[in-house]
Amino acid sequence: MHHRPHPPRNADFTDKVVIVTGAGSGIGRAAARAFAHAGAHVLGVARRSQTLEETAADHPRIATHAADLRDPHVPSQVIEVATSRWGGVDVLVNNAGATKVMPLGEVTADAITDLFSLNVTAPSLLAGTALPHLRASRGTIVNISSTYGHRPLPGAAHYAASKAALEQLTRSWALELAGDGIRVNALAPGPTESQALTAAGLPETIVEQIKHDEAARIPLGRRGEPEEVATWILRLADPAATWLTGQILTIDGGLDLT
Repeated sequence: MHHRPHPPRNADFTDKVVIVTGAGSGIGRAAARAFAHAGAHVLGVARRSQTLEETAADHPRIATHAADLRDPHVPSQVIEVATSRWGGVDVLVNNAGATKVMPLGEVTADAITDLFSLNVTAPSLLAGTALPHLRASRGTIVNISSTYGHRPLPGAAHYAASKAALEQLTRSWALELAGDGIRVNALAPGPTESQALTAAGLPETIVEQIKHDEAARIPLGRRGEPEEVATWILRLADPAATWLTGQILTIDGGLDLT
């Protein structure tokens, strides 16, 4: 059932500088470790230092920075930490994001602002601040969306809309930055094994039921593993993917087709 993490064949990130947000768990943790295995210097960013320390344990190539990306001053701090430590940025992985159940009858301005500040504003500020460094390295941006960035999600419409926004940013930045040789792509994972549901405050019995229902709806018959999603983050970021830009790759066991 569990798939061993392994860097994609031939992906060589030796001494490349990679920033991964949301690196404290799930896909972000798996990606940070996979980039480190492939030779990169990785800066893992998340809110909680404890989970970041677990991500970096036994991985000397992973440095950590604990901060809340919803604070508009934090993205520039993150870029500063990476560039002062390693002299540049080659890859930015915008993986941090929140999911929120918010039926239309319960929406508040604050809840919408909070969701968009993490899912849309923070990736924008990180990319904008990293831009001079990405220009210098002819680097790349990988945004992490969701199957629900391009299919409806009743009861969590604003989460889906924030991911749709990230996908449109991906396409627009790809065109805007193409002249600089900067590639911009997005990965849209379906449901993966992570703590997101538990973190959303749902009781364990409900979480198990959701996981069961999701697996039943996925044509390949199971939820994804963070490591198999991380493999594709490395593939999109791989300098060998020289001509790939502006694309949204969905990796969800076929859920998008249903």
